[in-house]
Amino acid sequence: MPGAQREQRSLFGEILDWMLAPLLLLWPISVALTWLVAQGIANRPYDRELGELARTVAQRVSVESSEFVAPQVKVRIPEAAAQILRSDDADQVFFQVLGLRGEFLAGDRDLPVPDEERAVPGELRFRDDFVATEPVRIAYMWLADPQAPKDSVPLVQVAQTLDKRSRLATEIFRGVILPQFVILPVAVLLVWLALARGLAPLNALQRRIRERESHDLSPIEERDAPDEVAPLVRSINDLLGRLDVSIGAQKHFLADAAHQLKTPLAGLRMQAELAQRELESGGDVQSVKRSLQQIARSTQRAAHMVNQLLAMARAEDKEQARRMQEVSLPRLAVETVRDFVPRALEKRIDLGYEGPDAHSAGPTVRIKGQPVLVRELMRNLVDNALQYTPSGGAVTLRVVADPFGQVVVLQVEDTGPGIPEAERELVFQAFYRALGTNVDGSGLGLAIVREIAQQHGAVVAVEDAHPRSTPPGTRFTVRFPVAPPAEPQAAAAPDAPAGVPA
Repeated sequence: MPGAQREQRSLFGEILDWMLAPLLLLWPISVALTWLVAQGIANRPYDRELGELARTVAQRVSVESSEFVAPQVKVRIPEAAAQILRSDDADQVFFQVLGLRGEFLAGDRDLPVPDEERAVPGELRFRDDFVATEPVRIAYMWLADPQAPKDSVPLVQVAQTLDKRSRLATEIFRGVILPQFVILPVAVLLVWLALARGLAPLNALQRRIRERESHDLSPIEERDAPDEVAPLVRSINDLLGRLDVSIGAQKHFLADAAHQLKTPLAGLRMQAELAQRELESGGDVQSVKRSLQQIARSTQRAAHMVNQLLAMARAEDKEQARRMQEVSLPRLAVETVRDFVPRALEKRIDLGYEGPDAHSAGPTVRIKGQPVLVRELMRNLVDNALQYTPSGGAVTLRVVADPFGQVVVLQVEDTGPGIPEAERELVFQAFYRALGTNVDGSGLGLAIVREIAQQHGAVVAVEDAHPRSTPPGTRFTVRFPVAPPAEPQAAAAPDAPAGVPA
């Protein structure tokens, strides 16, 4: 049934089934073939004997003719010879001689005549037939006599019942089959032991893996593994290596996060203790006010750090990244700029948007992505630009369509101090902050930007916004692949106007 758990099969049982099932299927076929071969072997000596009897009778039959008398068949078998011919301890023997016109001349009348075409005279043939209801084996031949007419020759037949043949065939069959009843269980046992011996390295490998500690991610030794299992062991080692790197990165991230959170929390505690001492000693109200303001700022930094950590966790969530849909970059860009307008006004920074209108954006500026993550990417880039842009500066969020229809370009440009070329790769590392800047931050924003860009197949680049100016500013460029045209396009919801200067 769909969704039902599939029954787990044993590799040992699977191989044993595929080895024993054909063996048990072929054994009845072997028995039948053995019986047929035994009958053929038993028939050969008795057929030779029966053929000799037919030739002996044929020697006693002759054709006589003269100038005045028509050809006649003469049978010279004395009664004593006939008795000797019929004498057999186990089987009954019959013989028959027919004349030129098929008339009965001697022997047994009940012996059937062959219904086939006449063979070459003198050729001995055999057939199976019945006398009354008794099965018999018959040797017969048409006589080759120069005195007989060409169109009519005598027929000699000798028949014998099948008792001796059946007994001999049965003895041969028993002699061949009885050893098989011993060999077959021995063969099954040997197959069982061979499989158990062949799968012993797998069992040893299983025990080694089960005995490992949960924290042991070292590679599994491949030397003791069979060649057929070596690719599986290498795949497991590759998985363990990637898992070790992932866990190491998480431990490093948690250690850095704990270190980063420790600073604002320690500041909170210190300022709270200072405010408490001031209140207990009846100190200056302004000192208490400054302590409370510092507590508020530390709380804000701690909250920002926690939000960034949560955003980083969302960016690294592969399951969320798989839920892709069509996203309009102009619409998200306009919403992002609108959210940061109050902060830009507070810092007296000119914040604006350049690009296609959010209402009429065509398919060339749509991407396949996760809207929450793409919005987080834009917010981190704009937040980073606002932090490092001095008062009176400008920050521009721009969406540019590729004329060839391959990518959509997202740019965030500011008039800040810029990033030295040697540090442009370092700024994407978690908790890294450039020296010489007095800006509060978690150091996670650009790391989140790169993680989200990689999940969307995008490329992030950093360069000077105005290379010939001082300060040069910074421009972050993210190139997203355009959504495939076959995908259904999401309708653009009415949003803020295309340009929102501040």
